[in-house]
Amino acid sequence: MNTIAPFRISVCGIEELAGHCDAGVSHVLSILDPEWPVPEAFGAFGVHAKLELRFHDVIEAGSPDVIAPRREHVAELLAFGRGLLEEPHDGAHLLVHCHAGISRSTASLALILAQALPDVPAHRICEEVLHIRPQAWPNLRMLEFGDAMLDRRGELVAAAAGIYRTQLDRRQYLAEQMRSGGRGREIETATR
Repeated sequence: MNTIAPFRISVCGIEELAGHCDAGVSHVLSILDPEWPVPEAFGAFGVHAKLELRFHDVIEAGSPDVIAPRREHVAELLAFGRGLLEEPHDGAHLLVHCHAGISRSTASLALILAQALPDVPAHRICEEVLHIRPQAWPNLRMLEFGDAMLDRRGELVAAAAGIYRTQLDRRQYLAEQMRSGGRGREIETATR
């Protein structure tokens, strides 16, 4: 797939991991719910650098049973992305996965791309996320932390609204699903 990224990128959910075993992945960013076991598919992957983060796919902190994404998580994934840039570009291949490959992984992808391509406008970064993963719905909380860390002055969050609007245009029922799942701020972002 042609991409603006300076390295190869794959994004998937847990159920798709087995399809990437022979893809020559050099780096894996694995985002799992805290109680989820390490996916068995990783046993078939070759040697690779890996960062495993564990938090729930929520955009608000609150419930003691739920671990929301924290600044520290986003700082870790950005550090991992910087390490990827130190690899020879012809051999670097990043695989980002979460449970469905839709929210936490696509937010991570947007932030890693924004960091790797600081002169590329945020709206172009978000277009690229949709190109790479058409079902993307990036986690707003992660984007907010990363936008601040990358000094994008709200551009990434504003550009994510375009992704949300695209998905809502395709599937109007998502608005109610997201609101009932505690993600109403993403819908509000889309409608501003």
